[in-house]
Amino acid sequence: MDPISLQLGNKNLWGLLVRLLSKDPEWLSAKVKFFLPNMDLGSRDAALDLTQRVIVQLKELHTQGSTTWQEFIHCVCMELDVPLDLEVLLLSTWGHGDELPSHLEAGEESQPESQLQHGLKRPCQSCESLPHPKQNKKQQLELAKRYLQLLRTSAQQRYGDRPSGPGQPLAFHQAYVPPILQWGRATAPFDTQEGAIMGGSKAEDGADMSIRDLFNTRADKGPRVMVILGKAGMGKTTLAHRLCQKWADGQLDRFQALFFFEFRHLNLVTGLLTLPQLLFDMYLSPEAGPDAVFQYLEENANGVLLIFDGLEEALHPCCSKETVGPEAPGPALALFSGLCRGTLLPGCWVMVTSRPGKLPACLPTEAATVHMWGFDRPRVEKYVGSFFHDQQSQEAALAELRANGHLRSMCAVPALCRVACLCLHHLLPGSSPGQPSALLPTVTQNYVQMVLALSPRGYLDAESLLGLGEMALRGLETGKVVFSTQDFASSMISFGVSLGLLTSFCVCTGPGQQEEGYAFTHLTLQEFFAALHLLASPKVDQDTLTRYVTLNSRWLLRTKARLGLLDHLPTFLAGLASCACHPFLSNLTQQDQVWVGAKQAAVIQALRKLATRRHTGPKVVELCHCVGETQEPALAGLVAQSLPYELPFHNFLLTYADLAALTNILGHRNAPIHLDFEGCPLGPHCPEALAGCGQVENLSFKSRKCGDAFAEALSRSLPTMGSLKKLGLAGSKITGRGIKHLVQALPLCPHLEEVSFQDNQLKDQEVLDIVEILPCLPRLRKLDLSRNSVSTLSLLSLTKVAVTCPTVRMLQVRKPDLIFLLSPPEETAAELQKAPELQGNASQRKEIQSRSLALRLQKCQLTVSDVEMLIAQLREGPHLDEVDLSGNDLEDEGCRLMAEAAPQLHITRKLDLSDNRLSVAGMHCVLRAMSTCQTLADLHISLKHKTVVFTFVPNLEEQEGNQERVLDSLMPPMSPKLPLRFSRIRLTHCGLRAEHVEQLCTALGGNCYLSHLDLSGNALGDEGTAQLAQRLPGLGALQSLNLSENGLSLDTVIRLAQCFSTVQWALHLDISFESQTIILRGDRRARDLSAGGPLPEFPAGAQFSGFGQHCIPRSFCLRKCQLEPPSLTLLCETLEKCPGPLEVKLSHGVLSDQSLDTLLGHVPRLHQLNLLQLSHMRLSLRSPFLLADLFSLCPRVQKVDLRSLCHVTLHFRSNEKRERRCYGMFTGCGLSQGHVEPLCKLLRKCEDLSRLDLSANQLGNDGLRCLLEYLPQLPISDLLDLSHNNISQESVLYLVETLPSCPRIREASVNLGSQQSFTIHFSQQEEAGKTLRLSECSFGPEHVPKLATGLSQAGQLKQLTLTQCCLSLEDLTVLLSLVRRPEGLLSLRVEEPWVGRAGVLALLGLCAQASGNVAEISISEIPKQFYIQLEFPRQENPEAVALRLAHCDLKTHDSLLVRQLMGTCARLQQLSLSQVNLCNVSSLLLQSLLLALSELKKFRLASSRVSPEGLAHLASGLSHCHYLEELDLSNNQLGQEDTQVLMGALEGKRWLRRLDLSHFPLGGVALAVLMQRLDHMALLQSLCLSSNDIGDMGCYHLSKALRAATSLEELGLSYNQIGDTGAQHLAAILPGLPELRKIDLSANGIGPAGGVRLAESLALCKHLEELMLGCNALGDPTALGLAQGLPQHLRVLHLRSSRLGPEGALSLGQALDGCPYVEEISLAENSLAGGVPHFCQGLPLLRHIDLVSCEIDNQTAKSLTASFVLCPALEEILLSWNLLGDEAAAELARILPRMGRLKRVDLEKNRITAYGAWLLAQGLAQGPGIQVIRLWNNPIPSDMAQRLQSQEPRLDFAFFHDQPQAPRGT
Repeated sequence: MDPISLQLGNKNLWGLLVRLLSKDPEWLSAKVKFFLPNMDLGSRDAALDLTQRVIVQLKELHTQGSTTWQEFIHCVCMELDVPLDLEVLLLSTWGHGDELPSHLEAGEESQPESQLQHGLKRPCQSCESLPHPKQNKKQQLELAKRYLQLLRTSAQQRYGDRPSGPGQPLAFHQAYVPPILQWGRATAPFDTQEGAIMGGSKAEDGADMSIRDLFNTRADKGPRVMVILGKAGMGKTTLAHRLCQKWADGQLDRFQALFFFEFRHLNLVTGLLTLPQLLFDMYLSPEAGPDAVFQYLEENANGVLLIFDGLEEALHPCCSKETVGPEAPGPALALFSGLCRGTLLPGCWVMVTSRPGKLPACLPTEAATVHMWGFDRPRVEKYVGSFFHDQQSQEAALAELRANGHLRSMCAVPALCRVACLCLHHLLPGSSPGQPSALLPTVTQNYVQMVLALSPRGYLDAESLLGLGEMALRGLETGKVVFSTQDFASSMISFGVSLGLLTSFCVCTGPGQQEEGYAFTHLTLQEFFAALHLLASPKVDQDTLTRYVTLNSRWLLRTKARLGLLDHLPTFLAGLASCACHPFLSNLTQQDQVWVGAKQAAVIQALRKLATRRHTGPKVVELCHCVGETQEPALAGLVAQSLPYELPFHNFLLTYADLAALTNILGHRNAPIHLDFEGCPLGPHCPEALAGCGQVENLSFKSRKCGDAFAEALSRSLPTMGSLKKLGLAGSKITGRGIKHLVQALPLCPHLEEVSFQDNQLKDQEVLDIVEILPCLPRLRKLDLSRNSVSTLSLLSLTKVAVTCPTVRMLQVRKPDLIFLLSPPEETAAELQKAPELQGNASQRKEIQSRSLALRLQKCQLTVSDVEMLIAQLREGPHLDEVDLSGNDLEDEGCRLMAEAAPQLHITRKLDLSDNRLSVAGMHCVLRAMSTCQTLADLHISLKHKTVVFTFVPNLEEQEGNQERVLDSLMPPMSPKLPLRFSRIRLTHCGLRAEHVEQLCTALGGNCYLSHLDLSGNALGDEGTAQLAQRLPGLGALQSLNLSENGLSLDTVIRLAQCFSTVQWALHLDISFESQTIILRGDRRARDLSAGGPLPEFPAGAQFSGFGQHCIPRSFCLRKCQLEPPSLTLLCETLEKCPGPLEVKLSHGVLSDQSLDTLLGHVPRLHQLNLLQLSHMRLSLRSPFLLADLFSLCPRVQKVDLRSLCHVTLHFRSNEKRERRCYGMFTGCGLSQGHVEPLCKLLRKCEDLSRLDLSANQLGNDGLRCLLEYLPQLPISDLLDLSHNNISQESVLYLVETLPSCPRIREASVNLGSQQSFTIHFSQQEEAGKTLRLSECSFGPEHVPKLATGLSQAGQLKQLTLTQCCLSLEDLTVLLSLVRRPEGLLSLRVEEPWVGRAGVLALLGLCAQASGNVAEISISEIPKQFYIQLEFPRQENPEAVALRLAHCDLKTHDSLLVRQLMGTCARLQQLSLSQVNLCNVSSLLLQSLLLALSELKKFRLASSRVSPEGLAHLASGLSHCHYLEELDLSNNQLGQEDTQVLMGALEGKRWLRRLDLSHFPLGGVALAVLMQRLDHMALLQSLCLSSNDIGDMGCYHLSKALRAATSLEELGLSYNQIGDTGAQHLAAILPGLPELRKIDLSANGIGPAGGVRLAESLALCKHLEELMLGCNALGDPTALGLAQGLPQHLRVLHLRSSRLGPEGALSLGQALDGCPYVEEISLAENSLAGGVPHFCQGLPLLRHIDLVSCEIDNQTAKSLTASFVLCPALEEILLSWNLLGDEAAAELARILPRMGRLKRVDLEKNRITAYGAWLLAQGLAQGPGIQVIRLWNNPIPSDMAQRLQSQEPRLDFAFFHDQPQAPRGT
């Protein structure tokens, strides 16, 4: 360090100063030359670089002494752009001496010229104007002295105390009462001693400052610009006049000269001015020597004060750079800017007044600001006392003021206070107490009373008043506040001046130019008269009037065009619209009440519109002012109710009057409100305006302007705000004095729930004072003391308060944060009331009432001694939820003390000791201390990451009584049967090595509850891991051991598999060698679902009930490792000793043929192996053959699955299983024709190859042909899959040819389109009938003959389906004509797009070309299907020949087709037409055809369109089909006449067995005909009449007709509006139907009466199998009746939505229990609650049970799931839309492994959480046959659902479910 730095003692500050001055070396050189004029800077410093040159110059300055150095530092801070923090350091370190530098003191006339202004250059002057320095110096001083005296004399004349003259009634003589002044920004008095003298203690927060304090700021050392901000009427101009008066009286002795300018006068100057012209021509000219006087003023500028009034009235804005030179002329505002920025008259003082808002850029940013807040209550009383001279008047006026709050709030504005005093002076004589103030309720009425008081004898000169109003409005609109004689009539001027409404003065418009000017006494008076003109003038209509009723935003945006002079105009308009002003307006306008009332109503209506809109904070305040002036309660109520609950006020100035107006409006509000004041300058006494505002629920202040005076005023208002719940006072300057007042007030606020004192620079004692009142706030929930200054000692005092205060629930301290969270005592009582079951249990009631505390003391610099004190406090305290001491200085000893004390501190959740410099030795101490802790759940220590976190669970008694404290949202309370005490210890990245293992195991050995041990990220190495493996049995029954990232070799990793033999709990070893992830686990169900977060885990040794019944296999998983034969040999030899069953999974590596040979060679010796999986392993093309050979080498191999030469899965059967069925899957292996023969030779050695999958290879047509040749030799018994093998139509045709040579082929399916599928199904024995399905084969005409040839030769092929094979109608015609067989049947189904367009006629023509006899025809246009069955050889019926010959004479086009059809369809037995559009020609042809179909047994015409004429043809044809056995005419679009026509076709159908007339419009006539026909259908077995509107009367006729149908087996009458009467008619005949097997009466109107009668009859139907009675209001009586006589052969029972209750359901369950034939039960949409049926014997054939929306809860589910186990054939369970939670899910998960045939479970819309879904996933893992479990719309987060589904894809959380997912591994 250099000598200078040693001497200064601050190297960093010296460096900062050097860097700062290096940026401006020219300035530094000029200053050095100024302070050291004799020093030569050029020659000596030329060779130095910039930094060295700056250091040398600074050393020279410093050696001159402290005085010179301090003066230089002040120059740096004031003249350069120095950051604020650096400026504070410079001034606090070097900027203070015993006294200020002599040449900086103000008022010294004898300063040498060389020291003026710290070296700043004086403005240039001409040589002629400079006096000779030797001869004229004395003369200059004399001229200046005379001018200064002239200035003072002029000021005394202008502003001195003068008695009121005649004709000036407003000029009452009274003492000046200064308003409240408050510093803004950081401009408090710099000289603290002087500030204390002038401001006393009140000067601490910058409030209540005196006038002399204005000139004791930091501006002494820099820019001397001060801005006085205040709203209109606050007394800014009066203050300026007062300063002038005080200066004239000699009280401001620091200033030699004072100049006062008003911007409203300067606006009238039209030319440009120089600074001397501004000072001398516009204010006061010197008697002689103006240049000499100006030169003196320049030389003594620090003694010159210039006051500018009304900056907001400046017409022409200026930018920050708009300044003029010292002699250059410019506008007045440019001169003002130059004065402010020091370019003109540098060093002078400038004071400017302005309304608040956006200040112009010409003001420097460092300008001091002072806010003017008007009067508080003492000032108001003082002003009133000085206004009234006699004591009697004073006392009367003060009494009126104290009795009227509205009047008192108005008097907070000094101008209004003066108006009110004038009115009281006029009203008091002769008035009773309270009467004068009652006439002054609003500002407007004060002005009205003032006008009346000033009017002689109460006479109103309407013409003059309205004239003044018109002129006032014109001036406001044009920005004019100064008027000339041309603007007024002389009489009007005389009137205004005589009454004191106008003031007259002399206006200088330029050098030597003066004229008389006039202005209203105050700007608000001009606004009042403008409003009076708008309301009273007949020239102003209502539309014009309402345009002025607007709200201002409070932000003054100055433009050249318009000024913000209309602020109060809407307020005066609103005030004049009140009813109280009606007589005054009527008297003034001489208009009737209707005219005046209409204008007033227009204003009120405009305000009403504004009241319903949303406004910003400033406009809300303006609206409150306006509405308050109207005195309309309804309007005030509308505004109050329209305000939002959260009402923000941000960044604009608010006065006492503003808050008073807001409070007045809120008094009309019924709902609570939240007031938020942020960044708003507020007067110190503003909170007093909120007194008594009971609607405020939340009150928040955030502003640096708020100090002790503000807090004192707030403390007076808080107890009166009865609804206050939340109080915020942040970012203020409150000290101990203000806190003292608040602490006294807060206990008087009984409803407070939250208090915030953030960022208030509070010290220790203030914080402790606040905390001490916590017991006095019974409902407090949160106390926020963040961002204050609290020491460690006080922090421990706070913890003591948190421990002892019964309501504190949390104390959080972390650097800026200091927060208390509390729980009021009422909450405990509420908890007790919500748990009535605990009322009688005293111990549990005590536990609920006990308190738990969370303590977070982060980064608080706590040491060991502090921890000892803290532990002593906590031992005496309540139960602790959490203790967080992270980021302190506890070190090993402190951590050990906390760990030892933790078991006695009753911590229920977490102890955090992170970032406390714990070492390895200290870690062992912590482990020993926690070894016996019974409540430890998790201990995580990472020395690298500075983490030490303890997680606890309550002890067993607390956990059973307080399960609601468990915070893990995924983990519901554990079953009481499970052991709850288990712990996880994670010692990650702690640098543990082999030498630490013994000490570590000793420390851990005493922990009998240790479940998970994580040692990842250490340096154990092979040696340490071997030691740990030897000691592992001594650590107890762990559940997992993590040894990741410990630098282990592959051999050591493999030898870890020996733990399977030595450690009983070790079940899974999971290794990723590349990333060194090594985890040894117990039961896999304890694994985390994913890295995203853990799911619930079971403790070591615990098994979920139902899961432990199967032996859990051990698994060895090794990923990302290069496995060579030696390593594989070591692995297999190690695994041979492992107890089984065993799973081995190797993934993400490369396996050579030699390695694969080695591995497969050891497989036969691994007798316990269940599964061998090779995933993401690169294998060669030889691997399929090695794996295929494994079937013969190892008889235990059950399944070989090789995919893409990357994934291999080998499944092995256990030794106990004798089944020998095998599965071979070689997909995506690149197999081609050359590989087929060797592969088939290996596979044929397998005894029973159930399935062979060769899909996704490259066989091609040649390979397929080769495979089909070997097919008879392969022992395939189930399926051969050849999909995706580049197969063309040639292979399909060869397949057809091959079918005869493969007798065991049962079905073949080929798709050559997008699916590219090719599958062949086999049977065990020779199959007589084969099926071939061909899709998207793109056959052309050239393929048709080959296909026909193949079909002719394949006599065993019985069914052929051609789907979208591009066969046209002509191609199909050729195919049917060419297929010829010796005998047998061939069914052909065609699905082509043209089928729907061809029409019935064309398709029948196709049938006519068939080479065999047509036995069946089916045509459906939707779907587009055509089906034909051919019988070979073709034989002709003689009757058909005769009929054909009879038609030979027909000459029509269709006669030939009819004759052909009669030949091919002579033996047609079934004709089906579905969803066709039957034209008349087609129906006529069908009529002719039906005449010849003597063997027709079945006819179906369903869902089709037929014309009436066509129906007549069909009916005619059907009438000749006497041997019909089945007739289906359902779902056609028929009318009543059509129905009657078809009824005629039923005549004579005595052989009919099945009749379906659903959706027939059976009217009275048609129904009667049907009943007649039914009488003759003795053989009828099935009758379906659904949706026929039969009703009760129809049932009566039907029951009579069915008495003879003794063969009836099925009766369908759903949706027929059948009631109890109809049901009773049916019940009467049911016993007479002995063969009845199915009855469907769903969706009718059958009630309990009909239901009971049906139940009695159904009991007599001994063969009944299907009973469907759903959607009827049957009720429990029907259920009880059914239960008493349930048919013994019942298979299906549907009682959906039948209004069953628990009683009926239970009785049905008991009756169904043990029924041997029941397959399907539906009781959905019944309120079963606790009456869900449960079985003791079970239902052996039950496949489907539907219990949707039955109000089933967890308790009911227990017995229900037990019943499911007794139903072994169950395939589908529907339990959606119930009340099932995790307990029910657990029960279901327990039984899933035992449901061997279950495929689908629907649990949608229940209450199952992620934990329940996780349990279901575990059950699914052991239920491989289950396809899906639906869990849509359960309370499971989407991210958790995705994780669960990724682990178990059969869990379906989607809204739609397209296809069930196949179980894995099938």
